[in-house]
Amino acid sequence: MTESELLVDCLRRLELCGINYMLVGSMAGNYWGIPRSTHDIDFVIEYNETQVNTIVKAFEDHFFIQPISVASGLRPPHQFNALDNRSALKVDFFQVAGDEYEFERFRRRKRITLYDQPAWIATGEDVLLHKLRWHKISPTDRQLTDARGIYLVSGSELDRSYLEHWAEQIGVSDLLDSVLKD
Repeated sequence: MTESELLVDCLRRLELCGINYMLVGSMAGNYWGIPRSTHDIDFVIEYNETQVNTIVKAFEDHFFIQPISVASGLRPPHQFNALDNRSALKVDFFQVAGDEYEFERFRRRKRITLYDQPAWIATGEDVLLHKLRWHKISPTDRQLTDARGIYLVSGSELDRSYLEHWAEQIGVSDLLDSVLKD
């Protein structure tokens, strides 16, 4: 199973079980920017304790997923994962949590079609900002390269005032300035 086939499979499962989600991370960066290989798929999801079993049942046929892990995702660090038994690729799930920006990012998600599959995805602005935020936390060239790729591909469509406002709020204005200058 390829990364794109796994992505479509996960999108279908999330759509069918009715969990609010958005695609984030490198796969979302590939949509808005310059594509690169990735070794996992990242989703932000909105769920509560009554939906833990729904999530497990949606994935348990072809994934290694544990109810205790899904339930623990409701508490910090608000994360769990599922391992695809067919490909050994990992799918990371992050609960909507954190600061005001994280909730705004989820609220702004966009409905698109990806590989003929309806999908919710983080906006280009929010993928770019999140890449900068991760670079600030754990500096890697990959995060900055992804952010620059999003700007190069989608720059004319990006809301600069939104980028500048939230970059200041989350402490990445200096990084945003360097991306916008390149």
